[in-house]
Formats: sequence, structure tokens, C-alpha cells
Amino acid sequence: MTAPTTITNHLPTAELQALDAAHHMHPFTAQGELAAKGARVITGADGVWLTDSEGHRILDGMAGLWCVNIGYGRHELADVAARQMRELPYYNTFFQTTHVPAIALADRLAALAPGDLNHVFFAGSGSEANDTNIRMVRTYWEMKGKPSKSVIISRKNAYHGSSVGSGSLGGMAPMHAQGGLPIPDIHHINQPNWWAEGGEMSPEEFGLARARELEQAILELGEDRVAAFIAEPVQGAGGVIVAPETYWPEIQRICDKYEILLIADEVICGFGRTGNWFGSQTLNIRPHIMTIAKGLSSGYQPIGGSIVCDEVAAVIGGGEFNHGYTYSGHPVASAVALENLRIMEDEGVITHVRDVAAPYLAEKWAELADHPMVGEAKIVGLMASIALSPHKDSRAAFAAEAGTAGFITRERSFANNLVMRHVGDRMIIAPPLVITPDEIDILMTRARKALDEAMAEIKDQGLFVPAS
Repeated sequence: MTAPTTITNHLPTAELQALDAAHHMHPFTAQGELAAKGARVITGADGVWLTDSEGHRILDGMAGLWCVNIGYGRHELADVAARQMRELPYYNTFFQTTHVPAIALADRLAALAPGDLNHVFFAGSGSEANDTNIRMVRTYWEMKGKPSKSVIISRKNAYHGSSVGSGSLGGMAPMHAQGGLPIPDIHHINQPNWWAEGGEMSPEEFGLARARELEQAILELGEDRVAAFIAEPVQGAGGVIVAPETYWPEIQRICDKYEILLIADEVICGFGRTGNWFGSQTLNIRPHIMTIAKGLSSGYQPIGGSIVCDEVAAVIGGGEFNHGYTYSGHPVASAVALENLRIMEDEGVITHVRDVAAPYLAEKWAELADHPMVGEAKIVGLMASIALSPHKDSRAAFAAEAGTAGFITRERSFANNLVMRHVGDRMIIAPPLVITPDEIDILMTRARKALDEAMAEIKDQGLFVPAS
């Protein structure tokens, strides 16, 4: 008998919203505005579908937060979690101690990761893992006798987490405006966003130019000071920014030339999202460290980590690395992640992405470029974006404050029971990897309807005007 996917005995929605507003502080939210509006209360989920407290069935075009790769309602993960809780609910991996789930998961990840990425330092999230990476690369160079190599180069509009360290690595200006970010020795270069910033250059010229900003930064800062470069294979939370084809080969050449550690943040791109186990494989990147989280457990348990190459692990292992987390390699999270990876492999989830879902979505997504408010339509695997514009031929931004058109489009999307996110005036999706062609058809119908309704509203408000 299938377990129920909805909870029917909850309080009325208005009472739940009032309790939420009274006590729950939401992330990345203006609390007062949300309290006045009332949060959407999700009560159940199955496959690619969410159910809210009013009984609406919503297609989750964002897989939670880019993470529910195998979809909702997989009872196997619940069963594994319950069994592990009975056997060993918790123990730490400090003090020369380990346990079977962490051992098995590290072994499995080493087998899946490309190249010589054979070692795993576990964390509870991608933010924690990127904090680990800051300390790890700096400690690596200290132990190599080069303590001055402490600068980490990242990109503007990148997202690497929201803790003080990982938020500093990211290049989100609104995050840096609060709490004294970035911390010292974090340097940002421009992102490879041709649509918004390419000017008169071709995508190929622009990709090379933006990659060569890394080399320029290394030379300006001093090769003896630069420890690493960190980047997402595809910028996710920045708007699904897909770099021109010339970008990553040049980045790789520069990192190799100057012996700079390359960190690929795979928190979003990893575990099938791009049609391979890792985005680095899709884009032919050879990282020294990969940051992982999200799809590692399909979001069913909080877990993250850093997959580290042999050279870096050997140097770090030559002394005591004074770093770790209470929940590093948590046994329940590790067991759930292992089961998640088993399901992905046994059920051919990545093959489904590569051969079925991604090609079909790419075909349908490209058709959105014909919409009068859509400029470029970009996609890699099952992560996609569209740029909204009042004048697509000139790639013009809206005259209104950035994000106004995107927010209106997001609201119309939610009203049509589709979770489609906006980043400024870009709309983005990253559905569960198990989405079917029939479900993609529903997603596209609702996305196009949201665009039509949003454009009408934007025009009614006199906002369909290009910036001068």
C-alpha cells in the first residue's frame, strides 16, 4: 500500500500562515512583506509534484532548491534512514573514529568522481563544504611552504553558499552588502554572461575575454599570492549562466599554466543535472577539488562535502587539518546518500536525463525564444534559463528596476501552479531529473501561459520599455 503524500489534518491555511509569520524567519526574505502576503504552505509531494495546504497540485520546476534529483516520495530513502537510525543514529568522525556509512559513501564517491578525485571531506551542506575549501587550499599552500598563496579568485554573480566564508566566495552584491562580506583575500572577476554583458563581441570572443580576466587578476595580484580559482560549471543561482564554448578551455589553460588550484562547485551541477555524474565531465573541466551537496542525497538529508584530488589530500594528510563539523559524514545522511546514488544508477536516471528528458526539454525550451518577451533561451542538461527583454534584437534590459519583470513573471508562474524562479529578469528551471516528456509538456504549457500573462501585466503597467 502506498503511503499518503499529503497531510489532511493540518490547521487551516490562514492559521498556519499566521503561525509561520509569528515565529519562522525565512531565508532570503523580507519578513514583513511575506507576513502580509502569507507563505505558501506545502504539505506533500510525489514525483515532480507538490501539494499545498489548499490542495493545489504544483509542478516543481526547481526540484526544491535544485536538489530533489530523483523526485519526491521515494520510500526507499525513508526506509534506509529509519534502519540507520535504529542501528547507529549518530556518531562523529573525529578522534580517529569512523563508521560504515561514511566509509561506504566516500568509497562510492571516489569511484564516481573523474580523474584522481579520490578523497572526500564531508560537511553538512554546500556552504560548509566551500568554507572547508577556503581553509583547505590555504592550508595546502602553507604546508607546501608557500603561505603567501592565500587569495581565492571567484566570479561576480556566482553563488557558493551563504555563510560568511562561502558567501564571500560568491559574488552576489546584495549578500556582500550585509554582514561585512567579503572576508579578506577573496577577489572577484567578471562573469561569462554574454547576453547581458557581451556588448558587440561575439560569444566566442567574449568567452575568451572573460576567461583571460583570470590571468590578468593572477598577474596583478601576483602568482605567489593566488591559491585557487572557484567556479560553478554552469552558474546556477546567478541565472543559469552558460559560458560561451571558448570560456572553460581557456580557464583550464590558465589554471594549468600558473599552477592554480581549480575548484569546481558542483553543488547544483553534480549528480546528473547536466547529463553526466558531474558538470565537470560535461564541460571537460579538470578540477583539484569538487564541492558537492544537494543532489548527493536528492535533498532527503542534509549532506555536503569536498571531493579532493590525490595531491591535495596527500599534502593535507601530512599534518593535522584543524577543521571539521559535528555532522561531517553523519551516518543517517550518508546512508540515505548511498541509497540515492544506488537508485540513480540502478534506474538509469542519468541515462534518462541524457537521452530522453534533456533533449526533449531542449527542443521545447528553444521554442520560447519565439516569445516576444524572451531573448536568449539557454539550457544544459536539465537546467535552463530565459532572458526577458522588451527589445530582444538589441538585448535590451527593462527601464524598470532590474528584477521587476522577472518578479511579475514568477508570480504568474506560481499562479499557474508552476515553480519557476526568477533571478533578476531571467527565469530559470531545474526540475527533478525523473521528469517525463508528458510532464515537460505540462511545464512548457504553464511556462508559456505565465509569460503571456506577465507580458500583458508588464504592458498594462507601462513597463515594457527598454532602458536607454
